[in-house]
Amino acid sequence: MSLRCFLTLCTPLVLSALAFAQNAAPEPTAPRSAPPAAAAPVEPTLAWHDVTAWGVEGRAWGDKERKRWFDRLPAVADGRVTPAVWNLSRDSVGMMVRFKTDAVVIWADYTLLNSRLNGANMTPIASSGLDLYARNAEGAWRWVGVTRPEGKTVRQEIIGGLAPGLREYAVYLPLRNGIESLSLGVPPSATFEPLAPRAEKPIVFYGTSITHGASASRPGMVHTAILGRRFDRPVVNLGFSGNGRMDAAVGELLVAIDASVFVIDCLPNMGAALVRERTVPLVNQLRAVHPTTPIVLVEDRRYTNSWIQPNRDKGHTANHAALREAYDQLKAAGVPQLFYIPGDDLLGHDGEGAIDGSHPNDLGFLRQADVMEPILRSALAGQRD
Repeated sequence: MSLRCFLTLCTPLVLSALAFAQNAAPEPTAPRSAPPAAAAPVEPTLAWHDVTAWGVEGRAWGDKERKRWFDRLPAVADGRVTPAVWNLSRDSVGMMVRFKTDAVVIWADYTLLNSRLNGANMTPIASSGLDLYARNAEGAWRWVGVTRPEGKTVRQEIIGGLAPGLREYAVYLPLRNGIESLSLGVPPSATFEPLAPRAEKPIVFYGTSITHGASASRPGMVHTAILGRRFDRPVVNLGFSGNGRMDAAVGELLVAIDASVFVIDCLPNMGAALVRERTVPLVNQLRAVHPTTPIVLVEDRRYTNSWIQPNRDKGHTANHAALREAYDQLKAAGVPQLFYIPGDDLLGHDGEGAIDGSHPNDLGFLRQADVMEPILRSALAGQRD
């Protein structure tokens, strides 16, 4: 047989065999086992410290009776503010407890008000977790660790393996859940020094779900907390998700706070008509009791997808115009120490600053803090805009 005949007859058989080999089922392999889960730290012997013994910052009206110690509003508010505002006031957002320790491990033992640990647009760590910061050698606040709640009762290590040395710590409380009790644990041999709430007048924020913390990844990433660290002063967070509407009943409570500055950031929950109706009365309500305390009016942020939704964008523009009209009216009437923050830059301009178009992610909260900081610095310095 000639070579040409051999190739003519055999080549199809060779190719067929190669195709079969390529399509054949692979040799069975042993199933991969999942990597072993990290073992939860074994609780060491600890000395426990109840934070109510020395107090938390961000808890205004400290001399007023509370229905629960960690409620944001005093008991007298129940029945005065709307039921929705009252229920939202049970969340511990904005509260922060400080202490010093040289412990190499820090634990937390706390009980939450609600068994639901988070909503659709927030993590369980943000809604129901604790967020720990410490001052570094230069005195700047740096993030350290968080709790990871899995139920109403949380007893777990926040952080271990800490570098030796006495330093100041701060723990931010949950954003969208309440606290029934909270204790911090350190080894009995460690130094533990409770730090009472600072005496400086707080920055007081009154606002919506954004002020309330949606949708930061953890409690320390809300712009109110970021600004509190930057200014190194107490903050009171009166954000009420879906219910920040410049209510006169909330105004009655605000005037009882000796604030360094009032930040009114309610427009995301208000239409233009309501802005025109309520802005001037709320400012006058505050001015009647606090003649010179700075008041900052904040425009609505624009949805990050409003560039492609004309009707929504018109709504933002109308809101902004209504607030600007009220501001101009107040300035013309001689109201002093009034400041204004435009809304267009609050979340940036690339569409990346929100989780759902409305509520900031961590990037959005950082951007919001960056926009607000210079205006608040001017207000705190007693400068007129």
